[in-house]
Amino acid sequence: MALHIVFYGPEGSGKGTQAKRLAERLRVPHLVSGDLVRKYAQEDKGIMGRICNEALEQGYYVADSEMYVLWKQRFKEPDTKNGWVLDGFPRNLTQAQFLERKIEKYGQRLDAVFYLDVSEKESMRRLLKRGRRSPDGSLHDSPERIRERLRHYNKGKRAVVNYYRRRKLLRRIDGERSIEEIHRDIMKRVAAIQARQANGRKT
Repeated sequence: MALHIVFYGPEGSGKGTQAKRLAERLRVPHLVSGDLVRKYAQEDKGIMGRICNEALEQGYYVADSEMYVLWKQRFKEPDTKNGWVLDGFPRNLTQAQFLERKIEKYGQRLDAVFYLDVSEKESMRRLLKRGRRSPDGSLHDSPERIRERLRHYNKGKRAVVNYYRRRKLLRRIDGERSIEEIHRDIMKRVAAIQARQANGRKT
């Protein structure tokens, strides 16, 4: 049975780690917003590649209109037809609404949004420790760039959380525990979703 799951949370929340582990368990693709941007920055020689490259070099997010183009192309690829786990998108209410409209066209619907909740202080600590670099060698995770990205995230957080809560899709996860504790928590919730789907098919 196909599952379509979004991981939501600030950078440094561990959503990438948990999304990857879940995708491996479910044997579905792990769709990552950042990977999509990096792929276009490296491979696309046109305007989208240039936009993505500039965003990575300067440490800001690609604008919604360009992200929609990237995701429209990604959802057309055959590996997305039998479920997926997505992280790094959506980041705001408009993106959340776009995502649902887009996947509905392919006969898909969201099953859950796992919201990894961590404090801004903890996000900052983890990202500074990671010290990721941009393609040009500059520090992508400098304190200034991190603060700007977290500010951008916080601006859209309440609307996204409330949107998914109203749709009964939100599953809050305490992201300040160990990786294994969080993974076990997520797997229990996934099992409950699968059981509910199975019961729905029997009735």
